[in-house]
Order: sequence, then structure tokens, then C-alpha cells
Amino acid sequence: MASDLKEAGGLTRLFVNAALEPGATVMLDAGQTHYLLHVLRAKAEDRVLLFNGRDGEWQAQIAMAGKRGIVLTVAGRTAPYADVPDLWLVFAPVKKTPADYLAQKATELGVSKLQPVFTRRTIVTRINDERLKANAVEAAEQSGRMTVPETGAGVALDKLIARWPQDRPLYFCDEGGDVSPLADAARETSAGKAAILTGPEGGFDPAERAMLRAQPFVVPVGLGPRILRADTAALAAVTIWQSIKGDWR
Repeated sequence: MASDLKEAGGLTRLFVNAALEPGATVMLDAGQTHYLLHVLRAKAEDRVLLFNGRDGEWQAQIAMAGKRGIVLTVAGRTAPYADVPDLWLVFAPVKKTPADYLAQKATELGVSKLQPVFTRRTIVTRINDERLKANAVEAAEQSGRMTVPETGAGVALDKLIARWPQDRPLYFCDEGGDVSPLADAARETSAGKAAILTGPEGGFDPAERAMLRAQPFVVPVGLGPRILRADTAALAAVTIWQSIKGDWR
């Protein structure tokens, strides 16, 4: 008899790259196979949910489960495709555990892209691209969103700004100077797409702040009277923007 593979949040959801349609066959990768077989103790005829970032969410049944892998047969669609707001989070990398948390929670909050950026005071000098992507995928699976955020390779701040798309406002979370609250700035911006920039543990240096403020697409903003940790600032900023301009309204 068929059964549902469930986790704490409900039926297990998996992100796959394959096209999803009735009767389609999907082969899971090694990591997904190991998780279903050895963590959830999956067996033939068990059911899971699948999404691929374009076809919505579908229920599928395990047709084969063994040493060679798990093969699923797609049944019916359980939910239509729904996109997230076109919001990028541009952030200076932080230490390992906060970085994992930041990627997971930003994905849950609905960002469309995670873009690491290296500033002069950034302590972390290398990005584990696979780990960043894995955290985003896991959070997308568990949060019920239909897409996985794009993950950009780490880039120096000056190089990022030099090639920035001029039609995308960049909300620069500036810890110093005369700035408007992010909520007010978001209300005054009509663009449907945007990005939020947050700095490292030590903040932006004066030269970087001056460079950013000189750009026509940059909107300096504040996040309140208290000094926030780098990961806290990023998530607070995304939350504020989502409440004003995103899909939370």
C-alpha cells in the first residue's frame, strides 16, 4: 500500500531538474537517494512531492528503490507554479554557521538571488558555492516555495558595482550618516525589482560608502537605531522590504 514520506513540516518535498508532467519518470541523485533510503526508510510506492522551479509542485510515487537509486513516477500536480518577488540579497560573507543560517532564512523569506560580495573589511575570503546552493535548495524544499534562489559567485564590491544593472535599485544598508528608513525608501520606489546590500561584521569603510553613495541606482537606507550583526541586518532588511513591496501584503 502506498504511503506518504513525511518530515516535521509535512510531506517530503524534493527539488529536481527533470521536467514534471503526468507519467514522467524521475531519477533522484545520490544525495536524495541516500536521504530517502537511509533517513526516511523509503520503499516502493511511497509518495513524495517534487518541484523544479518552473512546472509547479507534483506528487510522485517511488517506482523503484534500491542500490542503483530511486526512480519516481510523476502523478498529478498538487500546486501551480508561483514565483517570488524579484529581490536580490547582496551580502558580505560571514562565518560558516551564520552564513548557512543566512542562506536558509533568506530563501525562506523569498529572495530571488543570493549574491556574496567581498568588501574591504570582509573577514571571510572564500565562498563554498556548493554549500551555498545546498542550503538554498534545502530551505526551498522545506518552505514550500516553487523556486530555488539563484546563487552568484563571490565578487569584489567595486566589480559588482561596475556591472550593476542600472534599472535595479540597490538599497544600501548604511550604518552611518543621514539616511531614510528602508520602509520609507521602499514605499517611494516604484520599480518592481530591487536588491539589498548589507556589509561585513566591521561595516563598510569610508571609501566604499562614498563610492556607493555616488551611484545613481543606490539608495542609502537605515535599519533602526541599534547596531545589528551582519546576518541579522540582512534578514531584517529582507523582512522590511517584503512587508512593503513584496508578496506578504
